[in-house]
Amino acid sequence: MSLKEKYISEIRVKLQDSFHYKSAARAPRFTKVVVNVGFGKLLKESKIQETIGSTLERITGQKPVFTKARKSISNFKVREGQVIGAKVTLRGSRMYDFLDKLINITFPRTRDFRGLSEKSFDRRGNFAIGFKEHVAFPEVRSDEVERLHGLEVAVTTDAKTTEEAKMLFRFAGFPLQKITK
Repeated sequence: MSLKEKYISEIRVKLQDSFHYKSAARAPRFTKVVVNVGFGKLLKESKIQETIGSTLERITGQKPVFTKARKSISNFKVREGQVIGAKVTLRGSRMYDFLDKLINITFPRTRDFRGLSEKSFDRRGNFAIGFKEHVAFPEVRSDEVERLHGLEVAVTTDAKTTEEAKMLFRFAGFPLQKITK
C-alpha cells in the first residue's frame, strides 16, 4: 500500500480520532516537499553544479531549479545573480512517492541513523531533514560519485500545531525520537 493510500484509509482516521475532529477533512496532511542543495564551496566548479543538478533530478524525478544570489556578499565571494544552489519542489503523487521512498529505503540506508529529532519541527508543523551524504538515496550509485555533498529535505504540512504534525509524521512511519529533558 502506498503512502497516499495509507493516508486516506488509515492515517486520516487515526488523526481524526486522536484530535476529535468533526470531519476527516480537518486532519492535517502533507502539502509539499522541497529538496534543496546549496553549492557552498563548489560555487566556482560548474561541472560539479551540473552533476548535482542531474543527481537531484534522479533522486526526485523532476528537473531542479537553480537558485541565484539576490545580493552580493564579499566575505563569501558571492556576486549578485550567481548560481548558489538547486532545489526541487514536489507536490501530489510525486511527493507521496518520494516520502514513501524516504521512509522505507533512504532512512535505513543512511549511515549511523538513529532516528529523527523532534527539534526539527517548526511552530507550524513543518519538518526539515538534513543529509550529510547524498549516497543514501537508492538512485545514486556510489561508484559514480566524484564528490559527496549534502542536501536538505523540507516537508511542509498544513497542521495548525506541532503536536498535530508530530502525530501525522509518526502515523506515516517517520522514525521520530522522543526528546527527554
